Amino acid sequence: MHPTLFAATQPVAILLASYRGAGFIGAQLASIAAQTYRNWRLIVSDDGSDDATRSIVANFAASRPAGQVRLIDGPRRGATQNFLHLLTATPDGPLAFCDQDDVWFPDKLARALTALAPHNNPAHYAARTIITDADLNPVAEARHFRRPLGFRNALVQAIMAGNTSVFNAPAASILRRCAPAAQAEDIESHDWWAYQITAGTGAVLIHDPQPALFYRQHARSMVGRNDTLSAMSQRIGKLLAGNYGGWLAANHAALNAARAELLPKNRRILDRFGTALRQPGPLAALHMARIGLYRQTGAGTSALFAAAFMGRLRQFTPSSPIR
Repeated sequence: MHPTLFAATQPVAILLASYRGAGFIGAQLASIAAQTYRNWRLIVSDDGSDDATRSIVANFAASRPAGQVRLIDGPRRGATQNFLHLLTATPDGPLAFCDQDDVWFPDKLARALTALAPHNNPAHYAARTIITDADLNPVAEARHFRRPLGFRNALVQAIMAGNTSVFNAPAASILRRCAPAAQAEDIESHDWWAYQITAGTGAVLIHDPQPALFYRQHARSMVGRNDTLSAMSQRIGKLLAGNYGGWLAANHAALNAARAELLPKNRRILDRFGTALRQPGPLAALHMARIGLYRQTGAGTSALFAAAFMGRLRQFTPSSPIR
């Protein structure tokens, strides 16, 4: 289906989580207004900004057709919880995540919907970005991932960037149903979780090698670029330090609560993964290797197994004594 036909019946809900974004959010809102795909609705969940963020959004809403832009209050529990809160506040239909400090290319939505249009079953689109400095001067293109997308990758790596992600209506419905469990488990990252859910349910996964937006880097960026040696070293450092094990455990719990949505084969993978997270180091690494878990680079996969071997990923329960 061509996006112009799609537009007749399928308004896309754009979900924007804001917090103290006055310095940059105006440019993002202008880029949404400039989309060649016109049939969108924007919901901004503000997490208690004490700057001009809310007034900037309110002024933008007043400039648009009535009802196209809505401003709601966030849960004040951080960006991930704010995005999950947005999922519970959206109408049925396709949706797109949106960061407050990026700038979308005019054809971002149109390209995503063109890619999603052939699929009647759940489908999840994401794309590369152009990394910029705070003034939107291009620095580099984000990495292009070449290994297959899928549940065995999603369990241990977030590569479907949330700021580019667009979901067709069936995929969006699944995310809405699963969001309460993710809220309860206080997951680390909404886009990582979304990749896990869509991969686990067997959705079509599309990663566009053509960049879709300017990904602005600045002092208050929540995550930041991941393509430099320094950034990759920091991520591997977190993996080895043990932070990562807690994130995996929260993700596992959220997925387990939504297991009815997963394909039977992926439920079995999830259960084996849960067993691995409870094993002492060498056994954990062996279990993960047998499951076939992988990250997108050889170095990343090696670091994953090294962290497992050293016991950095192990999660203890009352019935699992500390050794």
